[in-house]
Amino acid sequence: MTAAIMFAGIGLIFLALVTLIAALALSPRGDVGVNRSMAVLEALTSAPKEMKQELDAPFNERVLLPLLARAQGMGRRLTPADANERIHEKLELAGNPPGWTADRVSAGKVVGFFGALVISLTLSILMGLTFLPTLAFVMAASVAGYMAPNMYLYQKAYDRSGKMQRALPDAIDLLTISVESGLGFDAAVAQVARNTEGPLAEEFARMLQEMQIGRGRSEALRSMADRTKLPDLRSFVSAMVQADAFGIPVGQVLRVQSSEIRVKKRQWAEEMAQKVPVKILVPLIFCILPTLFIAVLGPAGITIMDNFTGRIR
Repeated sequence: MTAAIMFAGIGLIFLALVTLIAALALSPRGDVGVNRSMAVLEALTSAPKEMKQELDAPFNERVLLPLLARAQGMGRRLTPADANERIHEKLELAGNPPGWTADRVSAGKVVGFFGALVISLTLSILMGLTFLPTLAFVMAASVAGYMAPNMYLYQKAYDRSGKMQRALPDAIDLLTISVESGLGFDAAVAQVARNTEGPLAEEFARMLQEMQIGRGRSEALRSMADRTKLPDLRSFVSAMVQADAFGIPVGQVLRVQSSEIRVKKRQWAEEMAQKVPVKILVPLIFCILPTLFIAVLGPAGITIMDNFTGRIR
């Protein structure tokens, strides 16, 4: 058996040597190869400008953009028919981040899924995990990669809502002062959009743009409320729409809305203050009290142990 394996190995080595010699014999001569290379270089230098532009295109245009286009096509096939509407709604709530569209979100899900799949599988192999832990880790990472764009948009929408919630009382106070000083509602909104910053000012500016292109004030206000999903802003929009419909003075409505939102802000601050003791209870029990017990009772425990060991001796 050993002799057969040895002869087989020798035969394979001999076959490899014969193949190498035949390849070297049949390959073109050096001068021919050099001439061919020179011909290729001359063809490239004398090529038209259109071909040179195609060859000199950057890496992202030659590789990344086609891959992104294929990922977008795959994302369209994998997502349901009404998924684009939900993605558009999430983008509106997130403030339409630059460069983010419904197709790119779908493509990001596909890229995130396969990227997380490859990375998690590589890490599992490097860590030497068994089959079941590898399967669980790869599945969890793939789902996380697929849901990463949705989580990013949710976080952006959450942060944006918080900024708008904090800026709303000051904006309504500025609206009230502007209207009571003699400005119209549209001019007061323009004043707020011009003199404030943040997502709320952007929403007021967008509302004014919609009114300038022909939309009614009520429709523009309702569209702003639909883009934010903020309860206080929704109540403000509802009050303004009713005031516009029934002919109620805008200044009076704004004064009432300003006082109500100030009260709500104070109540929200009191609610957050009441939650602090409950939130601090967990780190107090698991982090602060154990170290305090060690610092206070540790020396006493050491002394007691020394006394017991002395008596035993």
